[in-house]
Amino acid sequence: MDTIFALATAQGRAGVAVIRISGPEAKSCAEQLCGSLPGARQAVVRILRDDVGETLDQALILVFDTPASFTGEDVVEFHLHGSIAVISAVLRELGKCNARMAEPGEFTRRALENNKMDLAQVEGLGDLIEAETEAQRQQALRTVSGELGQRIETWRSQLIRAAALIEVTIDFADEEVPVDVTPEVQSLLSTVEKDISNQLNGFSAAERIRTGFEVAIVGAPNAGKSTLLNALARRDAAITSEVAGTTRDIIEVRMDLGGLPVTLLDTAGLRDSGDEIEAEGIARAISRAGAAQLRIFLAEPGEHLSVPVSKGDIVLAPKADQRNDDVPAISGLTGYGVDELVSSVTATLSERAQNAGLLTHERHRAAMTKALSTLSSASALVGVGPEHYDIAAEEMRVAIRSLEAVVGRVDVENLLDEIFSSFCLGK
Repeated sequence: MDTIFALATAQGRAGVAVIRISGPEAKSCAEQLCGSLPGARQAVVRILRDDVGETLDQALILVFDTPASFTGEDVVEFHLHGSIAVISAVLRELGKCNARMAEPGEFTRRALENNKMDLAQVEGLGDLIEAETEAQRQQALRTVSGELGQRIETWRSQLIRAAALIEVTIDFADEEVPVDVTPEVQSLLSTVEKDISNQLNGFSAAERIRTGFEVAIVGAPNAGKSTLLNALARRDAAITSEVAGTTRDIIEVRMDLGGLPVTLLDTAGLRDSGDEIEAEGIARAISRAGAAQLRIFLAEPGEHLSVPVSKGDIVLAPKADQRNDDVPAISGLTGYGVDELVSSVTATLSERAQNAGLLTHERHRAAMTKALSTLSSASALVGVGPEHYDIAAEEMRVAIRSLEAVVGRVDVENLLDEIFSSFCLGK
């Protein structure tokens, strides 16, 4: 492979910047700038010089020998002063060596190709880099640690065992089968089916932790939705007015509630309108609120709105500061009930997040769904009798290939470019 290099830290001024070099010529390229290198996993400070001997910077040098590195290749890191000029000068000098600038995600792609990571771990690393909340960090770390890959390897081994037992039986088709393998095969299939089904049941919550929960504020015009949004966001995110129908489009505010990523949606007031623009805003509000994971209704007792109340939704009367009854109410203007609402939303979403499984991407769900379907078919065929064992064995092999696709063993070449293009140059 080519030797590659790139800035591994964020662009711009910083206290420290890290430039990473990986590949067969990593050490010789580094030596052209800093002279002698330290031993593996040791750190020394060296003066970096250009090809005419001019000082570029003073840097901390780290060396990682193959295969004990992130990429599985020889890797050298320069920890520089985070000046834009220093970074540019060092990158320019490295370009004169037998090396080239890395493409987006190329370091991580080499880690995958050198069996340092599986594809699910690669996706988990991307999620970890993008993590904004504590729940996202924890979930991404589970994937990066290889927990999903380990689980898949266990299922794969069990299915290989089941398929082998079936195929041995097929080999004895014209002879007396020494042992009835059906109970063991069905037990293995049942165990894997149950485990995969549990993971699929937890997909929705895991995906929401990764991408965020949506909470829609729903109500009639002038019910105080925008005022409540501003109170929850603690800033003027939405325009408020005494004029009904001020909000026409959906206003979104991203928040961190109890470590969960939450997007609050301020929607248009729900009513019949002859105004074409307002009517479009109402239609969008109904659609988006219906798709949200949780809705906060600001409605008077008995008031009918065009968005149905689902289990877990929160219904409060608006403008608590103007009321003299005992109806549960809230006021974004005075803050009455806002803290209690935040606690309620956080508790509801946290409870749902507890069901999160290890599958975090749609690609995982699709592969697991296919595996579960073929396993169900295999189990049914085994139950019918030996005359269907050959088909059952093939169904098991299809399930195994579906599981292998999740960790990148088979059938994922067309996905790699898309996945790695989302990474920065230094990863």
